[in-house]
Amino acid sequence: MSDEHGKRLTDRMTGSERDQSFPDSEPRDAATIMLIDRAGPKPKVLMGRRHAGHKFMPGKFVFPGGRIEALDRNMEAATELHPDTQTKLLERVVSPSAELARGFALAAVREMAEETGLLLGIKNADAPKTPADDWSVFAEAKIFPDLAQMHFIARAITPPKRPKRFDTRFFTADATLIAHKIDGVVSETSELVELVWIPIEDAKQLDMPAITGVILEELAARVAAGMAHSLPVPFYYMQDQKFQRELL
Repeated sequence: MSDEHGKRLTDRMTGSERDQSFPDSEPRDAATIMLIDRAGPKPKVLMGRRHAGHKFMPGKFVFPGGRIEALDRNMEAATELHPDTQTKLLERVVSPSAELARGFALAAVREMAEETGLLLGIKNADAPKTPADDWSVFAEAKIFPDLAQMHFIARAITPPKRPKRFDTRFFTADATLIAHKIDGVVSETSELVELVWIPIEDAKQLDMPAITGVILEELAARVAAGMAHSLPVPFYYMQDQKFQRELL
């Protein structure tokens, strides 16, 4: 993506209306994943609509994701992260380690399962060793996460003085990575009340947070560039009330 496009995206982020009157807090590590279906003429992305009763982003379309848990990094996987992906995940972090990098990707896989019922990975005759009950559905279905198929697309930190702050790593993976589906996870009473597969260029018409729309553009650019793990990863953060876009 050119410098002009990068500036357009940071200007959009800076110009978005937001209430920054809350007590400041440290951002929490989080991860999310954008599933892409490239079987048809136009790549489609999976998005979920949040319950209208939630205090945080009610009714907005988002990517499945959430906070990283300490034990995520210990989950057994079929493959490990691509070396380029691991390197980029560990830039600009405190106490970098291979375990931390895999924890980011595994958290995205776990959150996808919890919020959509979609288990990403490889089915095996044996069950993976799970570090906590949060991963029990993978053991029951005998699904091992396939980290080599995870692409690191972007990173973004919520601006200061917002009600909730996250340091989010955005991943993408192909829909063919879906190895198992648990029915009934998405319903009118769950965190996500609806899932939609929508062409990437059409998704911007949905009601979504500003950062989600920007990351969709980054995703489209990554798809157009060929999805190589070595491609640069944009990192968004606010400095002096202006958003910055740094390439990792």
